This record gives sequence, structure tokens and C-alpha cells, in this order.
Amino acid sequence: MSGFVEKPEPLQVPGLVHLHTGKVRELYQNEAGDLVMVASDRTSAYDWVLPTEIPDKGRILTQLSLWWFDRLADLVPNHVLSTEPPAGAPADWAGRTLICKSLRMVPVECVARGYLTGSGLVEYRESRTVCGLALPEGLVDGSELPAPIFTPATKAAVGEHDENVSYEEVARQVGADTAAQLRQATLAVYGRARDIARERGVILADTKFEFGFEDETLVIADEVLTPDSSRFWPADQWQPGRAQPSFDKQFVRDWLTSAESGWDRHSEQPPPPLPQHIVDATRAKYVEAYERLTGAAWE
Repeated sequence: MSGFVEKPEPLQVPGLVHLHTGKVRELYQNEAGDLVMVASDRTSAYDWVLPTEIPDKGRILTQLSLWWFDRLADLVPNHVLSTEPPAGAPADWAGRTLICKSLRMVPVECVARGYLTGSGLVEYRESRTVCGLALPEGLVDGSELPAPIFTPATKAAVGEHDENVSYEEVARQVGADTAAQLRQATLAVYGRARDIARERGVILADTKFEFGFEDETLVIADEVLTPDSSRFWPADQWQPGRAQPSFDKQFVRDWLTSAESGWDRHSEQPPPPLPQHIVDATRAKYVEAYERLTGAAWE
């Protein structure tokens, strides 16, 4: 069992219909039929949405996504129409709201990996494959792969775990043409982002994207290349054969599995609130990711 420790009541805003509460985002529809996506400060780990928020997290995710969308626009269009909160929205929505095109979403998590870690490492240790793709012998945690690979997953509901699937399974589910478009776009965007990050002393180990269609055009949606959807590592500390330091919520995961938290992630008990020092350290890592990548100070 997992999900929300305390599921929030969505705000009701005049002129908007609430559609969905996700792990991090609230999704509304306006009277024109556009989607209104609001990034909260919620955080999740081990398929639980935690009871403790990370201040500024939603704004950092939103602003970093916008920065990346600008740098990817020649590769794939995005779904953003406006960043202005709707009339009557709470003041807190500023900087964390996107008005977006309503797309025909593809139900696939499009994952690109340039380095071996996480669920890919688990599968590799068992079978020397990731999502059915054979990899060389001798790779360890943090190894750079010979070339980036497309390793899709099925998109799960809140509280359930995305399942890695083969490319052939994606083609069976969404059609060969769409699967080919997803793979090409995912690897093109990853390649561009990896190079930009590398110039800034950051390794983009892996990342995931969501795509939808506007008529026949493939469009990138949701968030992109944030510490929630990506693994960012400091390049000067990269050392294969161990867990890498990272600019993301690894502090949260590490604390939850520590003796200090007292929580058993394999039980059905929800995780406890985060202590202030973990909240502060996690926020600092999100800010550092934003500042390193964009070159701008977080205000």
C-alpha cells in the first residue's frame, strides 16, 4: 500500500474545473479547454507522497522546465501557452503555474539513460539487460553506457510503481510509428540536455519525459529535466562503483531508509514527517541544480 500520506483538498478557483491531483501537480481546465497545471511543494519517495513539503520546490520545477523548454524548442514543440495564473487564482500560484495545450497523451514514461543506476542497475545485475537491451559485461553503479538508451516504462497511478517495459511492448501498445517517434525524440532531447549540463559541470545520468499529440504533431509535456524527473550528478565527483552524490531528493530517500526515521519502507505504514534539516538540505540541492544549470541566482 502507498499513495498520499495526507491527500490535500484541491483549491476551488472560479472559472476552473479541477481534474486531477498528482504527486506534485494539481491539474485544472479553464473555460477555453486549456489545462492549468500548478506545481505544489509536495515531494514523493518510494511511491508515497510525503506529509512534509519542500519550500520553493514547485516554483523551481516550473522555472527550470521553462528554461529547458526554450533550449529544446527546435527539437520538439512543448505544451506551454502561458505562465500567467488565471484571474482569481491565489497569489501563491505565481511562478508555479503553466497554462498548457490539452494534448492526446501517450501513456508511456519515456526514459533515457546515459549512465547505469536505479532500476536499470537492478535489472542489469540480474540479466545484463535494461528493458530487454543487452549491455556489456563489467558495468557498475554509475557506469557511463556505450551510448544512451531508450528504456520506456508504463505510466502508473499515484501510489503505484512504473514498470519498465521493452521497446517492442511500447510498439504493441501505441503502434510502431508512435513508438519510433517517442524513441527518436527522447534520445534527441536527452543528447541536447546532456551536452548543456556537461558544459556546466553536471552529469545528466538519466531522465524521463512525457509526450502527447496535438493533431499529428508530437509535443513534449508536463515537466522536463528537473531534479524530480532526472538524476543530476556533480561531474567532478563522479566515481563509478558507488552511489553518486546528486542534485535531487536523494537526501529524502536516504533519511527515510535510515535508522533515524524508524520507518520500514516495506511495511504498509506511511512514512513519517521529514525533520527540518532534511527539508533544508533537499531545498538547497534543488536550488543548486537550478543555479548550476541556468547560471542564474534563485530569487
